[in-house]
Amino acid sequence: MTIFMAYQASRVEMSYEAAQLLPKKDSAYVDYQKFREIFGEEGNLIVVGVEDPDFFQLDHFEDWHELVSNLDQIDGVENLLSVSNAYNLRKNKEKRSFEIEEIFPEEINSQQQLDSLASLFHSLPFYRGLLYNEESDFYLLAISVNKDKMKSKQREKMVTSIQKTCEAFSEKTELDLHYSGLPYIRVVNSIKIKKEIYLFSALALLLCIITLFLFFRSFKAVLFPILIVITGVIWAMGTMALFGFKITLLTGMIPSLLIVIGIPNSIYMLNKYHHEFRNHGNNIKALQRVIIKIGNATFLTNLTTASGFATFVITNSEILRQFGVIAALNILTLFVLSLLLIPILFSFAKPPGERHIKHLESKLFQFIVMRLETISQKHRKLVYISTIGVLLLGFYGISQIKSSGYMVDDIPESDIIYKDLKYFEKQVDGLMPLEIIIDTQRPNGVMSLSNFKRIDQLEKRLENYDELSSSMSLLNILKFSKQAFYNGNERYYSLPNNQEKNFILGYATKSNEDEAAGVSALHSFLDSTKQVTRVSIRMHDVGTKRMEELYTEFKQEVDSVFPADKYDVTVTGSSVTFFKGTQYLVKNLFSSLTLAIFLIATFMAVMFYSWRMVLMSLIPNIIPLIFTAAIMGFVDIPIKASTILVFSIAFGISVDNTIHFLAKYRQELTATGWNIQESVKLALRETGVSMIYTFVVLFFGFGVYSVSQFGGTAALGILVSLTLFVAITSNLILLPSLLAGLEKYTTTKSFHEPLLQIFDEEEDIELDELEIEGTNQEDKKL
Repeated sequence: MTIFMAYQASRVEMSYEAAQLLPKKDSAYVDYQKFREIFGEEGNLIVVGVEDPDFFQLDHFEDWHELVSNLDQIDGVENLLSVSNAYNLRKNKEKRSFEIEEIFPEEINSQQQLDSLASLFHSLPFYRGLLYNEESDFYLLAISVNKDKMKSKQREKMVTSIQKTCEAFSEKTELDLHYSGLPYIRVVNSIKIKKEIYLFSALALLLCIITLFLFFRSFKAVLFPILIVITGVIWAMGTMALFGFKITLLTGMIPSLLIVIGIPNSIYMLNKYHHEFRNHGNNIKALQRVIIKIGNATFLTNLTTASGFATFVITNSEILRQFGVIAALNILTLFVLSLLLIPILFSFAKPPGERHIKHLESKLFQFIVMRLETISQKHRKLVYISTIGVLLLGFYGISQIKSSGYMVDDIPESDIIYKDLKYFEKQVDGLMPLEIIIDTQRPNGVMSLSNFKRIDQLEKRLENYDELSSSMSLLNILKFSKQAFYNGNERYYSLPNNQEKNFILGYATKSNEDEAAGVSALHSFLDSTKQVTRVSIRMHDVGTKRMEELYTEFKQEVDSVFPADKYDVTVTGSSVTFFKGTQYLVKNLFSSLTLAIFLIATFMAVMFYSWRMVLMSLIPNIIPLIFTAAIMGFVDIPIKASTILVFSIAFGISVDNTIHFLAKYRQELTATGWNIQESVKLALRETGVSMIYTFVVLFFGFGVYSVSQFGGTAALGILVSLTLFVAITSNLILLPSLLAGLEKYTTTKSFHEPLLQIFDEEEDIELDELEIEGTNQEDKKL
């Protein structure tokens, strides 16, 4: 099976598409698809910018022109728009049409000629704010890339080629170039994801090796668990290939997650194995008891952990659904592998020696457990008061929490990608696409002067928003055409009146559409029936909270200009789908957390058959969630897709300790004749050590994510580690205190006689002593 899965794993591919956050039936998703059907892709633009006061010096300009020419040769680059290949419109009176001509020819012979051409370029308002910012001597190069290559692994080669070509320019001119655009950001991030998959897997593996050796001081106790989790990782990657899933930012975390989550299975089993072997010295009996006595509890702990991940399936987000399915299935697979292979492998190995089980008598851990025992037995009131204090502080912290998300949320502010994005926001007022689709509801309706005026009115209103760039629409082309109609006079760059409109459109329709596509470009802003047009804007990455406010304001502006009974106007684009998708995701992740709590409570009810005990077990594991949410409120970590994941994952893992503790506690109740105080002590002494061992692995295992270059992944690691720290404290102090202090209300007969049987700790049936009772001697012989 592992060889087969390894073969399948070799076929897993990286995902090269933007994560789909919205379900296909959502209105925002439908609107965006409608836009793409009419006007095509709006997110396949890589931008390069430079600040150069001497840009129009002949040697500098020639270097820039050479850069543009070299970039044009790269496979996958479709179009380039820059100062050096900008064009102008000329009126041809004889043909009564506009003709396109490049402003800057291939060869410029003198600085004087370049100055004259630069003066002509600056007289064209069409390019201001689009290709240059005169105030800061900033110039922009827009690279349109092939959408099919952007969805394949060839995109990395393409973007790397663009970077190398630009770096050669920088070395030659000693000018710093800035890069951005959604395609560029996605490709650079995917390269980082691949590196982090290997880094986190290696770090998690190294951490587990060190931890296992420090705890058990045995080569076998390190080798066998590591072999099991590596097998589990291979199966997980094979499962991804069989399901047809690709590696994303989330599914790329699965190998390291499985290593960290899978090791605790081995720790509990090895600890129990060593306990049993120390008691009676029989190797096979010790291995048999590992399965009999903690098999059910271990199954339930893995089931609850898997449930925490499985609840992501209900989010309807494809990226989260894939993550949840693969993680949940393979956590259960790892449990099966551990339950089968730990007893099998150790049955062939030599029994543990004295030094191997010496960890059971560790003075450090004995001291810690005894201190915990003293707290839960003698300082229960202090524990309860402290818990109430934490809860009150927690609720206050939760009231301070904010909800927000950015399109480059996972990128830290120190990263060059983030800095360059903010640089472009400063120079050209942003890069994130925002589109307004205007449907006039009648063929040729866009071309009326009244609608031109309405679009112009809307654009002027949108100019008041600092977060938005200057808009691009059919009007820019008409204004450019009017300027050309009046022989390039700059003061005529304005909206044509009714008479001018007919002349200008007459010239435009007679122009060579294929040649003048970049200028007249009527098809870029009109559908085939001239019923629908678009207003294209670029904006800052303002975050979901501000975007929600802006979206509401945009809708109000649109409705005031275009009456809803006469026009169908839609506000869409990547900016809108991202903020809508993030809102949808956060809402659904809260639902998945609620479902996780419900499912885990149900599983525990099946195991313990006591609603009081279920409630008792949930309290120590919900408090850490409240505590972590409060910390997020106090230190201003917003609720967003990456941070809300913490709660479902951490809850599913932290409740494992509770299950193991209560399972052992119930076994001790029978052995001690229903002495609750003594049972709590004995349960704490045995399971406490295993709980501490697993906590160390999980805490540092999730902690490795804190070194991630992605803010969301780093936050996930830190917050899960923090939650697990509070959870282990709660399970080792609060849970025993509750059991010992509220014994009359919690430990009922139904808890003593559960639906799912956990074998008595002291029960020991020897097969050779069994005897079948019969009515006569023949039956006994039989």
